[in-house]
This record gives sequence, structure tokens and C-alpha cells, in this order.
Amino acid sequence: MKKIILAMGVVFGLWSGAALAAAVNINTATAIELEQVHGIGAATAAAIVAYRTEHGDFKSVDDLTGVKGIGEKKLETIKEGLSVE
Repeated sequence: MKKIILAMGVVFGLWSGAALAAAVNINTATAIELEQVHGIGAATAAAIVAYRTEHGDFKSVDDLTGVKGIGEKKLETIKEGLSVE
């Protein structure tokens, strides 16, 4: 019984982690939502929203390199937590 409970906890823990790791849509997210992504602070989140407002929706996450302050290295850090869908 103890093993079953432990196994259920592990499965639930993995499922919960996957749910929490859902990608944030850069075309619809608020600055506050963007800040929840590891590597994105308040200034970067505001820059993403401002760029999107001025230029329209991003076609891909890689388009974030057009945002001031986001280069290739930063993009590699943050892209896993982002989507355009």
C-alpha cells in the first residue's frame, strides 16, 4: 500500500509539473504573465509587449530577437517556456 501511495504521488507530481510548465503565448500574454517565464524580468516583459503592440503578432518565438534586450543567448534561455500558439 505504501508503494502505491508513493507511486501516485510521483505520478501526480510529474503531471502537476507538466501543467505548470505550459508555454506562455507571446502574442496574448500580459507583461505579468511573461514575467512568470524563467529568465524574463519586468523590463524584458514590458519590451515584448511594447514590441508586439507596435509591430503586431510574432510569427515565431525566434522573432523575439527583434525586441531590444533579447539576443540569441537570452532567447535560448527563455524560448522553452514560450509559444506563439
